[in-house]
Amino acid sequence: MTKMDLTENFKLEELVYSYTAAVCKIENSPDEATIASLKQLCEGLLQPLRNHIGKPITVLSGYRSKELNSKVGGVVNSQHLAGEAADCTTGDGPEKLLSALRASKLPFDQAILYRERFLHLSYRPGKNRQQVMIR
Repeated sequence: MTKMDLTENFKLEELVYSYTAAVCKIENSPDEATIASLKQLCEGLLQPLRNHIGKPITVLSGYRSKELNSKVGGVVNSQHLAGEAADCTTGDGPEKLLSALRASKLPFDQAILYRERFLHLSYRPGKNRQQVMIR
């Protein structure tokens, strides 16, 4: 996969990297349509949120192939499969990231807080539900 900047601070490699995929030798390369969705996720949500907080956002899991999604226990209709979601955190933790998202008023589809682990963020242009869940 060629190196590609999706936005100023987010690269395609970080949105497709998976330790599980590497260890288990699972192919995790998105197609062009999925790369376009990852770019929209970064342009529409991740980069503006990073700009809002003024600190780096760490992507723990972005795109997942069907095989990888199954391996990590993802739901069959996961937005990760379409390049519409990323599990993220910051040095301040996922709870602070959720607070910053709420304060930013940015459009998002889902924000699912997995306490003390990560914040699942998804984005679908024109179809954002602004749905917040805490698990």
